Amino acid sequence: MSCAGRGAGFYDSPMAAQFPDRQWGSRTGLLGRMASPFAASKIGSLIIRKLTPLDRKVLERTAGRYTVLGPIGIPVILLTTTGRKSGQPRTSPLLYVHGGDVLYVIGSNFGQAHHPAWTGNLLADPSGTVTIDGQRIPVRASLIEDEAKKAEIFDRFVETTEAYSAYRSRTTRDLRLFALTRA
Repeated sequence: MSCAGRGAGFYDSPMAAQFPDRQWGSRTGLLGRMASPFAASKIGSLIIRKLTPLDRKVLERTAGRYTVLGPIGIPVILLTTTGRKSGQPRTSPLLYVHGGDVLYVIGSNFGQAHHPAWTGNLLADPSGTVTIDGQRIPVRASLIEDEAKKAEIFDRFVETTEAYSAYRSRTTRDLRLFALTRA
């Protein structure tokens, strides 16, 4: 789904290049409707976490064109960051919200008590690469700190899958939200 109808509030720069908008499957189909409550459950979150390595391989082999979660209409990218301790590339498949010239990602970590490593990597070095729809795009991340904007973007994640409400209720930590723009 494109964000063209969402208003200018989601666009950081009207002149910046748009990101591809790659999504297949349907969130409104039977499978898509069943996926959200399943992903919100603790067992569903565990199964999805266990599928993450497989999803990473599918995304890598298809250059971000296909994902294990694709048939249910969930938009997923590969985000490659630099490990803050190792200095090595670290790649994570992440759900995202498309904002035209910005992609939003959230460090929900399925509601676990600790932040996902990729968020710490971006705080240490905000440069990275997004793989989406056959393209590898250098990006720069910025942590979203404005509470109103965080709430607005979080609501967009909940529109994608209600599991994010469950993830937020499972932890007391703040879920880090990042805006990714072309570098």
